[in-house]
Amino acid sequence: MEKQQWPKLSYEEAKDTYQTLHLWCQIVGKIKMGQLPWLNHSWHVTLQVTPSGFTTGDLPAGKKHFQINLDLRQHQVQVVTSLGEERTFPLANLSVAGFYGLLMSTLQEIGLVVEIHAVPNELENPIPFAEDSVHATYNPAQASQLHTAFLLAQGVLTTFRAEFTGKCSPVHLFWGSFDLAVSRFSGRAAPKHPGGVPHLPDWVAQEAYCKEVSSCGFWPGNEAMPSPAFYSYQYPEPEGYKTAKVQPASAFYHATLGEYILPYQEVQQAEHPEKTLLAFLRSTYQAGAQLGHWDRKTLERDDSLLPESLKVT
Repeated sequence: MEKQQWPKLSYEEAKDTYQTLHLWCQIVGKIKMGQLPWLNHSWHVTLQVTPSGFTTGDLPAGKKHFQINLDLRQHQVQVVTSLGEERTFPLANLSVAGFYGLLMSTLQEIGLVVEIHAVPNELENPIPFAEDSVHATYNPAQASQLHTAFLLAQGVLTTFRAEFTGKCSPVHLFWGSFDLAVSRFSGRAAPKHPGGVPHLPDWVAQEAYCKEVSSCGFWPGNEAMPSPAFYSYQYPEPEGYKTAKVQPASAFYHATLGEYILPYQEVQQAEHPEKTLLAFLRSTYQAGAQLGHWDRKTLERDDSLLPESLKVT
């Protein structure tokens, strides 16, 4: 079977689309957050990447269930319920305010009355959703290319996740920072997180980082890091982590972000993109786990127990 090509991405060219899409995801994610009980490390708020875009998955609402899909192939929003109701509206020419108003009225039309804190999280100088006519760019080609990158990254992160037998998150999309992530845990308690994330209650960050964690993922970039990249970090960061030898050679420790970075372009242009990314994920985790004295024998899969056909090199 022929493998899909990793698309070229440019934050500078597509940032307006990325920012608008990010804010739309915040609206959808906040709706999901309001419908579900709290799950450790905020795992209940995340979106899932699907072959067509992003989804909330199943959300209970009284006598019925519903799901919101952001379709980045047909470029529309779809709301479906367990009673067979379905509503759609196109994403073209929508500001954040327009998206927010249409989605809320669509939900209300089918008897779903939801309330959210209608201001973005984890962003500097946030604009309330209902007032945001600034972010109003949606380029279908740029959205589809980004979605393809998320899908391909998800495949590699899923392979990486399977190599760990300790507590581990799903591969999921955090809409606060707009990153696809997977997190491994040592099982030990961590020092209290200092908080300080813009427009995020400190208790959320402190609950998220209450256990020792090694986390990695992909995000399309922001103004502080204006290029798509893969990242890996450990909390708490062990002594010597920032100078550890990791792969590939193009990966580096970003002192301001406090994490290892592998530019997306390095993976996209590699002869074997998946192997290049796996080398980064494995080597950064191994460095942190070794320096942090994790019980690796207990937490990691023993590949000697697997048939050759199931091993990934």
